[in-house]
Amino acid sequence: MLPTPKKYFVTAGAAEGRTNMNAFDNALLIARIGNVNLLRVSSILPPEACYDPALVLPPGSLVPTAYGCIQSSEPGELIAAAVGVGIDRTSSFGVIMECSGRCSREEVLSRIESMLKEAFAVRGMELNEMKTAGAEHQVVNHGCALAAVPMWY
Repeated sequence: MLPTPKKYFVTAGAAEGRTNMNAFDNALLIARIGNVNLLRVSSILPPEACYDPALVLPPGSLVPTAYGCIQSSEPGELIAAAVGVGIDRTSSFGVIMECSGRCSREEVLSRIESMLKEAFAVRGMELNEMKTAGAEHQVVNHGCALAAVPMWY
């Protein structure tokens, strides 16, 4: 059984690279998660996880992370990604949503807000607080935008 993460932060980054994979790697570095191994998880924030925006992840660690990203090799294209964490003070857990698209940062952040509201409504929970992060990128040759919620112990 894996331990349950106790800390998290929200982050985003966007970058160019020589290839789409290099753009993805560069965006990870900008988002402060480029030197860890991401274990992609779905959309639940563990019970009693504490927000720690200054959290430093040990290089090479296996890090449970909910993330969304988009890559493009279409010069001039605008791409964006966002994440959001919804928190209900009376519940023991939170909800994470990710979104990416060929649009602006503001558009994906607006979608995140709508998605969190729906997720809380269908669970019968009260959405008291949201923490969001988003990034956009105008592609030159190969670009990536990503947003993530890394979780740690």
